[in-house]
Amino acid sequence: MTRSPYELSIGAEVLARLHPRLRTYFGPVPPGHVGRGAGAFTVVGTPRRWLWPVLALFARDAVMFPVWEQDVPFTVENRPVTVRRGRAGGRDGRPTAGREAHPAVRAHRTFHFRTGDRTMVDAITAEPAGLVDHLGRHGRVSARLAVTVDTDGPDAGALRLASTRVSFHGLGREWSLPAVVSPRVTLTERFDDEADRQRVSLVLSAPVVGTLYRYEGAFRYEIAPDTGRGNT
Repeated sequence: MTRSPYELSIGAEVLARLHPRLRTYFGPVPPGHVGRGAGAFTVVGTPRRWLWPVLALFARDAVMFPVWEQDVPFTVENRPVTVRRGRAGGRDGRPTAGREAHPAVRAHRTFHFRTGDRTMVDAITAEPAGLVDHLGRHGRVSARLAVTVDTDGPDAGALRLASTRVSFHGLGREWSLPAVVSPRVTLTERFDDEADRQRVSLVLSAPVVGTLYRYEGAFRYEIAPDTGRGNT
């Protein structure tokens, strides 16, 4: 991958405002390499147990999980791939035929819960509409993302992603949710110079209901040669 989805979708003047250490995370992964990180989340999931049956359905496709845990170790692995119209390609990362191809970075985030390991999968793509996050192994849920970078204050250089549209893929077509009922995804990535760690926070919320799911934590990240150890 010569340019990352972020570089293809976001203006150079916006990316230039990123913290220098974040440019590695949002930049391209060179051929023969993989982005790997490890750290811990202070919290993952939701304490609202009445939501867990719904989250269990999303867990089947590696989107989110029916949990509420603290101090959860995790690893992340980012790989360049190609996806077709929001649906992931074959297991080798190649796109399937008959769909428009988009460059992407697929992330596998493995949470080491007390009950066992669970892996969240998503792919960020560069599309004509901008950045789109396709969630799960099959990309059945997609979120179009707006991007901002803080220019001053304590989080100067942080990148924020906020969903502007959420859609579901099924029965051979895409179904978009009306804004008045659509859940909202907000993701913040910033670098903590004092701790020498990247900090991440994700919140999934819905009108009236409020927060449905979240995680936040810190990790160290690097681009390393791909040793063929597989997804984390």
